Parts: sequence; C-alpha cells; structure tokens
Amino acid sequence: MRILRLTKSGLPLAWVSREEAATLYVKGQVLWSIGDNPSSIYGGVNPLGERSCLTLSSIIACDGDTRKRNFVPALTNRLLFRRDDYRCMYCGYEFDESHHSGALTLTRDHIRPRVQGGRDVWTNVISACSRCNHHKGGRTPEQARMELLAIPFEPNVFEFMYLANRHIRGDQMQYLQARFSGQRYWQAA
Repeated sequence: MRILRLTKSGLPLAWVSREEAATLYVKGQVLWSIGDNPSSIYGGVNPLGERSCLTLSSIIACDGDTRKRNFVPALTNRLLFRRDDYRCMYCGYEFDESHHSGALTLTRDHIRPRVQGGRDVWTNVISACSRCNHHKGGRTPEQARMELLAIPFEPNVFEFMYLANRHIRGDQMQYLQARFSGQRYWQAA
C-alpha cells in the first residue's frame, strides 16, 4: 500500500511507502491525516516485552513548502497510455497494460506532427495503435481524414497522482477525483 503525501494545504506531493510515512509520523511532521481503514505498522520489542505500533492513515499532510508551483507533469508513454485508458484515440481499439495486442502496438502520436513543428507536450499527443499511427504518418488528423475520439489535455497535479499509481485505495481515489479538472476522458479504476 502506498500512502498519499500532501502539503499542509492539501496539494499532493508524492506517493510514499508505509515505512516513509512511519518516519514522517515519528519525526512529528504529519500535521493532519484522513482516510478510511488506517493500517498498522509494527516495530521492535522493548525490554518490557511490549511491541511498538503506529497507525497510518492512507492520506497524510505534512509540514513543509506550500508555495504554489507551476506543475507540469512528466510526459511518459506509461502515463500517456494510462490517461488514454490504453485505447487508440483514432479507432478506439483497446489494449491491455502490456501495450501489445497481436501485431498491433500502442504508440505515442503527435497530433500536429513533429515534422510540421508539433511539440512533445500533453496537449499535442495521444495514444494510437501502430496501424493508425502509420496511416496518419506526418500529417495532421484533418490532413489524414482521421477523427480524434477525445481531446488531449495536460493532467493537473491530482490527475497526475492518479495516473502515477496503479493501486489506489477508495478513500485516496475519492480525495483525488474530487479535484479532477473535468477534462478527463478515461474511466476511473
């Protein structure tokens, strides 16, 4: 289980391990926490035979820098494919997480091709099967007479945290999803 670490104002910072969260608790850096069904982590046994135990919430807010930053999530194929729900945004063909289905492979396609000055940014890339990507080539969708099934968007910090973790607990998903931009077009896990 990963624990969602927030700033004291509630902005997601990172997914941390139970051990990292325990360290934050012990150092007194956890300011507040929320979440259903907290988990316990056990430590050693003292000379009296008592075992230490910490109760960890699934969402913790810690002291630290709360200045607002211009958040631009890293663009990787793993996150892009997850944003697009492992689906070709031209033909709608669905892939599993291995990104392969027979002879087809899921690829990154630039809506405005790089040869036409298109940039490698969230709002200019989509997931496409190798067949559609090859057919489109160095043309725009309009030039290739291909229709996009969805408009690409740059995930906000809450959507990025969703994309970055495959195993999200229900309470963590509820926290993140309440702050999604509304632009998303994938199915929540």
